Amino acid sequence: MKKRFMTLLTSVLAAGTLLAACGEGNNNEGDTTPVGGNNNNDNNNNGEEVTQEEDGDFSARMVTDVGGVDDRSFNESAWDGLQEFGADYDVEVDYIQSSDASDYAPNLNRLARDNTSISFAIGFLMEDDIREVAQRHEDLNFAIVDTVVTDDDGNTLPNLANITFAEHEGSFLVGVVAGLQTENDHVGFIGGVESPLIKKFENGFKAGVLSVNPDAEISIQYAQDFNDASRGQQIADTMYGNGADVIYHAAGGTGNGVFTEAIDRARNGENVWVIGVDQDQHAQGQWDDGNVTLTSMVKRVDQAVYQVSEMTMEGNFPGGDILEFGLEDQGVGIAETTDNVEQESLDAVEDYKQQILDGDIEVPQTDEEFEEFEASL
Repeated sequence: MKKRFMTLLTSVLAAGTLLAACGEGNNNEGDTTPVGGNNNNDNNNNGEEVTQEEDGDFSARMVTDVGGVDDRSFNESAWDGLQEFGADYDVEVDYIQSSDASDYAPNLNRLARDNTSISFAIGFLMEDDIREVAQRHEDLNFAIVDTVVTDDDGNTLPNLANITFAEHEGSFLVGVVAGLQTENDHVGFIGGVESPLIKKFENGFKAGVLSVNPDAEISIQYAQDFNDASRGQQIADTMYGNGADVIYHAAGGTGNGVFTEAIDRARNGENVWVIGVDQDQHAQGQWDDGNVTLTSMVKRVDQAVYQVSEMTMEGNFPGGDILEFGLEDQGVGIAETTDNVEQESLDAVEDYKQQILDGDIEVPQTDEEFEEFEASL
């Protein structure tokens, strides 16, 4: 497998920045495939590659997971990036919303039937579906966010780009904020579906909390759903009721219920906080007399989708590559809105961020790595 660490800026990116590559695969793995999946340059163009931007036929579309395009989180961020790309380059962009997991395969197949230039599957839950669709349509380009898709031999697919993030690093930083600003020395984490991906959020967060507050109690619970706000509110009610005063959610639409519960409690005079995810969720915590959003772990899905669309349009589709957006290139981090973050916490975030970048701290991703990290404190 070929792995790229991408330079990700807050403005429109120059495509194809390659910081590192590693791994191995089959002979076709990681090959760059021109738009349309055709490597031949003999189509009456005298050997010069013609991009779909020049043809005027380029299209970029996405399939949402069950959270929907207006989840105020992951899907919405992806759609924001795709819309920005479409506006900047005056090309067609669109999305298909999935209301149930059974919609994933039909929706992806629909994009394939439309000969979409680059089709995005937004979320790791579509891993099996996009593998099947991409293998059936080897002449088309696909991308998936938040997982790496391989064939039966463990090789990435040459017509599928794999977009990943260093969520554990960003989660560590919001954990530092939580650990310093909890008044009860008790914080919580609510995950959507328990999986290796969401475990990265959990373990990074726990490591950050304990790095600055080793006596803190950390409650963990998974909703097993990314689109159940009532379940999120129920879990938050229990956690707050048991003494947690800061809850970090990595639960998509389920996390909306955490904000609802926190606002209800704030109206009754309680001092509780929510840490948002994926986007700056400060606005989501607003109520008449205040705001319950402490900070958010921002994950730039928008710019990742933008960049891969741009690369594909320019004839540099990163098929078979694993693209990782991390702390070093601003792919993850804490939100720009810091109204409720104390200066001590902001200073600590910068200090720990530099330690991570310098390699002095290796943030755990798995339960096993967290146990080793905890033992070293």
